[in-house]
Amino acid sequence: MSLQSERLLNHMQRLRLSHLPNCYEAIAEEASAKDLPYLDFLEQALEAESQAKHTRNVRLKTQWAHFPYNKGLDQFDFDFQPSVDERKLRELAGLAFLERKENVLLLGPPGVGKTHLAIALGTEAIVAGNTVYFVTVQDLVQQFQRARDENKLKERMTLLVKPKLLILDEMGYLALDPFAATCLFRLVSERYEKGSIIVTSNKSYGDWGTIFADNVIASAILDRLLHHSTTINIKGESYRLKDKKKAGVIAAKTPNREGA
Repeated sequence: MSLQSERLLNHMQRLRLSHLPNCYEAIAEEASAKDLPYLDFLEQALEAESQAKHTRNVRLKTQWAHFPYNKGLDQFDFDFQPSVDERKLRELAGLAFLERKENVLLLGPPGVGKTHLAIALGTEAIVAGNTVYFVTVQDLVQQFQRARDENKLKERMTLLVKPKLLILDEMGYLALDPFAATCLFRLVSERYEKGSIIVTSNKSYGDWGTIFADNVIASAILDRLLHHSTTINIKGESYRLKDKKKAGVIAAKTPNREGA
């Protein structure tokens, strides 16, 4: 290693440039071969470091988000679910709702792609540099219970309020006891007009009283969620059954004479 190379690596280390030490020589050789101006070489070197940092940050934030799987909006089959307004989803993917601290509620029966869409929007948020946390309501209730038993409920609530985007999946699959309902109300209240929430639910808003066994709390939570929000209603068949129907494992519905 030349003295100049050693000095360059020391500078990069002090500046915490982790990717450039591995590629600056190749970039310099290419710049020399093409007789590029110094500023073009500098731009390429900084771009390589910046892109590497962005990729690393996306990977780390995706791990922290705890998505159950990775799905993008381009992987959603809008043809299979024609009730979904693709233009509206593309608009939401622009993340203006996140900057306005608005909420998104995805409603529909099981298997129609609610979680897929929530993860896709969460992924877009991470790529744009935001923090995201995904949790099912069932797991959230267990977190609240553990935190209560360990006398750390305040700390847990603070962590849940912190992300730019919180995704609450499967609202309505589990009836909540008074403790869980109160904690969820507190969480929604503390994030109100401070951070966005995406909720997926198999229940229409009129049925949310059955989730909380208390119409007053249900109304209070809905009031805060819906004040600044977009609701996406999905009507259609389950993705999970689509392939089985194609394989003939499940019989497809036969249209009646009215075409229903």
